Amino acid sequence: MTAPAVTRASRPLRGAALLAGALLLFACLDATVKHLTAEYPVPLVASVRYAVQLLLMTALLAPSRGRSMLVTQRPWLVAARSLTLVLLTLLMNSALQRLPLAEATALSFAAPLLVVLLAQPLLREQVGWLRGAGVLAGFVGVLLIARPGGNLDPLGVTLALLAAGSNAAYQLLSRLLSGTERPVNLLYSSALIGTLCFGLMLPWFLSGPPLTPLRAALFLSLGITGGGGHLLFTLAFREAPASFLAPISYLQLVWAALLGLLIFGHVPDPLALTGMGILLAAGVSVAAFGGRGKEEADSRK
Repeated sequence: MTAPAVTRASRPLRGAALLAGALLLFACLDATVKHLTAEYPVPLVASVRYAVQLLLMTALLAPSRGRSMLVTQRPWLVAARSLTLVLLTLLMNSALQRLPLAEATALSFAAPLLVVLLAQPLLREQVGWLRGAGVLAGFVGVLLIARPGGNLDPLGVTLALLAAGSNAAYQLLSRLLSGTERPVNLLYSSALIGTLCFGLMLPWFLSGPPLTPLRAALFLSLGITGGGGHLLFTLAFREAPASFLAPISYLQLVWAALLGLLIFGHVPDPLALTGMGILLAAGVSVAAFGGRGKEEADSRK
C-alpha cells in the first residue's frame, strides 16, 4: 500500500508510534504465516488472509463509501499492482516456510534498495552517490545473510530474494499510481484480487490437519493483523512527513528478530546478525538521504 500525501508534520511522534504499531502487526502477520504454513499449504493460508481482510474492509467501509471503493483512474495498472502483490505474497509465504523469521524479513528488505537502483532508469529520479553507496552496503548485508555455506535453505533464500524483486516492482507501481489513486481504493483492490486469485487455487490446496479453536483464531488473525497494519500505516503518514517516518520502517526487522526468538527460539548466527546490522544501517541511510520515504517505507503484504 502506498502512503497518502502529507502536507504538514502535525504530530510526528504520534505518527512514529502508529508506524511502530503497524510494523509490529506486519511482523506478527509473518510469524503467524510461518506457523500456519508448517501445517497448511501456502495458497490456503494466503486465501484466508485476503478473504478476511476483504470482508473486514467491506463491512467497515462499504456502508459509507459504497461502490466508490472500486473506482480507479488507471484500472489496468491497479490490477497489475495487485497481481504483483499476489506474487509477492506467494513467494514470501513460501520463503517463510523454509527460513527463520528474522532472516526472511531481512532479505525482503532488499526491496527498497532495488527500488532506489531502478528508480533512475525507470522513473528518471536522481539517486545521488550517498544513496548509491547505501544500496551497495545493503547488498553486502544481503550477501552476509544469504552467504553460500550458511545454514539457510538455498531454495528459501531464492524465494525470499524473488519476493524482494516482486516487492520492488510492487513499490514502483505504487509510486506510479500514488498521484491518481486513493490509498483505500488500492488496498481494497489488492484484497479483492488477492481473494479471487488465491480462491481459484483452493480446490488444489485444501489439505492440512482439522481446525481447532486455536488454529481458527490464528487464521482469522491474518486478516486482522494485515488489515490493521495497513490501517495504522496509513494513519501514521497522515500525522508525520514521509521523510521522517521512512527510516522507522526498518523497525520491522527488530520486531521479526524478537518474535523469531520468542516464538520459534531462533537466534541468527553472528555473520547473519552482522549482515542484518549492515542492511538496517544501509536502509535507514538510503531512506534518510532520499527524502522519499513514503514509497520506500511500503513493504509487503
